[in-house]
Amino acid sequence: MRHGDKVNNLGRKSSHRKAMISNMACSLIRHKRINTTVAKAKALRVFVEPILTKSKKDSTHSRRVVFSYLQDKEIVTELFREIAPKIAERNGGYTRILKTGYRLGDNAEMCMIELVDYNELYTNDSSKKTTRRSRRGGVKKSTDSVENVVESTDTESSEESHTSEEVLEVEDAVVVEEKVDSDMDDTTDSSDSADTEASEEEKKD
Repeated sequence: MRHGDKVNNLGRKSSHRKAMISNMACSLIRHKRINTTVAKAKALRVFVEPILTKSKKDSTHSRRVVFSYLQDKEIVTELFREIAPKIAERNGGYTRILKTGYRLGDNAEMCMIELVDYNELYTNDSSKKTTRRSRRGGVKKSTDSVENVVESTDTESSEESHTSEEVLEVEDAVVVEEKVDSDMDDTTDSSDSADTEASEEEKKD
C-alpha cells in the first residue's frame, strides 16, 4: 500500500531521480524553458522554485546551499546575477507549465515548462502603461470628429454650389450676349434691305 507516499518516483531509483531533476533544473535556468513530460515538469517545479526563492538573497551561504542542489558553478552564477534580479518582485510562482499534446509512441502527455518572467508574450507591461479612459470622453471625441467631418462636407458642398451658380451665371450672360448680337445683325440686315429698295424706286422714278 502507498499510504502517505506523495513522491512521484518517475520509475527511477532515488539517486537517478535526484540527478535527473538536478540536470533538468540546470537546463531550465540556462535555456529559460524546456520540453518534457507533465509528470517530470511537476516534479521539477517542486524542486526548482525553492531554489529560485533562495537565490533572491545573494550571500555566500545561499550560493553554497544552491550549489549543493545544482552542482554547477556556471549555473549558480547565472542564477544569482541574471535571474534573481528579474524575479525579485515576484512572490512565488516562478514557473509556468504549458501542455503541448501527446508524444508519438507511448502517448505520454507533453508540456513546456518555462520561467514566467522570460516570456514576452504574457507580460503585462503594455497594459500597465496605458491609462484608463472613460467612455464619455471617447464619445465626445467621436462626436467631435463626426461634427468636424460634417462641417467639412457642408463647406465643400457649399463651395461646389457657389461655383456651379457662378458657372450658370456666366453661361446665361454668354447666351444673352449672343442673342443681342443676333438681334443687332437682324436689324442691320433689315435696314440695308430697306435702303436698297428705296434707291431702286428712286431710279425708276
